[in-house]
Amino acid sequence: MPLSISIRDIQTLILSYHPVITIETVEEERISTLLKAATQEMNLPLFEWSLSQGLVRSPGTYDAPWINEYAPPGTLQATTIGNTQEPLAVLKHIQDMSLKAIFWLKDFAPHLSDPETARHFRDLAQVFAQKSSALILTGETIRLPSDLSHDAVFYDLPLPGRDELRQILEQMIRSFSAKRRIQVELTDPERDQLVQALSGMTLKQARQIIAYAALDDGKLTAADIARILHRKAQIIHADGVLDYFPASDRAIVLGGFQGLKDWLDLASVGFSPAARALNLQAPKGILIVGIQGCGKSLAAKAIAQVWQMPLLKLDAGRLYDKYVGESEKNFRQAIRLAESMAPSILWIDEIEKSLGSSHSEVSDGGLSQRMFGSFLTWMQEKAQQVFVVATANDISQIPPELLRKGRFDEIFYVDLPQERDRAAILQIHLTHHRQDLKQFDLNQLVKASQGFSGAEIEQVVVAGLYQALYLQQPLSTAILLRAISQTIPLSISRREHLEHLRAIAQDRFINVSQRLHAPLSNAHPTRSGETPIEPAN
Repeated sequence: MPLSISIRDIQTLILSYHPVITIETVEEERISTLLKAATQEMNLPLFEWSLSQGLVRSPGTYDAPWINEYAPPGTLQATTIGNTQEPLAVLKHIQDMSLKAIFWLKDFAPHLSDPETARHFRDLAQVFAQKSSALILTGETIRLPSDLSHDAVFYDLPLPGRDELRQILEQMIRSFSAKRRIQVELTDPERDQLVQALSGMTLKQARQIIAYAALDDGKLTAADIARILHRKAQIIHADGVLDYFPASDRAIVLGGFQGLKDWLDLASVGFSPAARALNLQAPKGILIVGIQGCGKSLAAKAIAQVWQMPLLKLDAGRLYDKYVGESEKNFRQAIRLAESMAPSILWIDEIEKSLGSSHSEVSDGGLSQRMFGSFLTWMQEKAQQVFVVATANDISQIPPELLRKGRFDEIFYVDLPQERDRAAILQIHLTHHRQDLKQFDLNQLVKASQGFSGAEIEQVVVAGLYQALYLQQPLSTAILLRAISQTIPLSISRREHLEHLRAIAQDRFINVSQRLHAPLSNAHPTRSGETPIEPAN
């Protein structure tokens, strides 16, 4: 989102008599730029307060003459106004000023736990509601007392858009050129790719990543884009509940899943200019249900690879466990990050654990229900091209509202791989481990592995290779058959669960293994119940 839109949003809130505006962010540099631009156009003075500095007129803003004359040349060091370092003192001073202005109070919310400070703050908010002045509260997390929250409006500051990131890149390039220590070898298309790689970062993070890439070898080239993406993945993982997987050139081989592949070919036209010309929205997302180990997670990665989009994985465990008491906030941040990187793919693994009914209202105070409602609203109204790939093992835990047509573009069911799919999976893993396929009786292995999932077939190959290394002989069909016989698949250990899942999926969802493309006279998507399902062992 361009900065100009945020400027208009802040101006609108001020002009509509909102006396308290809260912004949860650590990007004080962007807040400073935003508020200075907004107040300059409105001819309003801007004041800043922090516990360390007290109240000052924001340097370089409208009607800000109070500058420290003893500051170093070329700097604007504001002088503290009166004795305003203490929170209560600054509120009293602002009340006495009787001035229409904007007051930016940094990290002020924790001080409102003091009853006297909270009372003065509330009195000041009531006065400001009558004269288009405003108190801007910023901080990483803002918790207001309930009697003050009614006077406040929350503004969700979007992450920097491509225009802001492009400005940062150009500033860094000019700085490198002036110092003549960094060689910049980037064409205009490569600069666009680098800006795209920075999407989802704060301005500070973007500046640090560019400097890191350039200073490592004294050059800033197209080769640094991969390095920036790697560093970006580390930052996203450390900062929140998302994992980042950049679009990779390495092909991900997905055995079977022909129905899903056909659907992806069809859905890809939804991102085209021709679709936009017909007022068609880009695809919203898909839900993939099935037992563990059948390739649902691999499918999410394959979609990102086929469509060449960045993949963001929402980790339900970190959402609920790492950020106790802040799950809603972090869920919003995750959605905001995914939107800032659009077009992108948001992968919600085991969605029944994060947004399903496994969290009762009694156990979590209704948190999961509120998050579920927010997710439904976002899925229905999102305008950005964020394609959601949700996976689930236990469909009985998914609320029915999520399964109705329109939430997801399609729901796919992943059953145990059939013969042709097991053959493809065996070939993929044997080839990956540098085995000659001619040395194996694939037909015998395929029949012996009936009822095995893709993950179980992979583990059979791995176990066989360990056995072959131990025996100091080549991997053979006999060794693989022994590994198969020693494995108890989920189709046996969890037979009841599998039969229950098949019963639910019958005639309701599309089977990922069945082709969708058919002549128009018979163009009817094959549902999971329309073909015989192989019985488990």
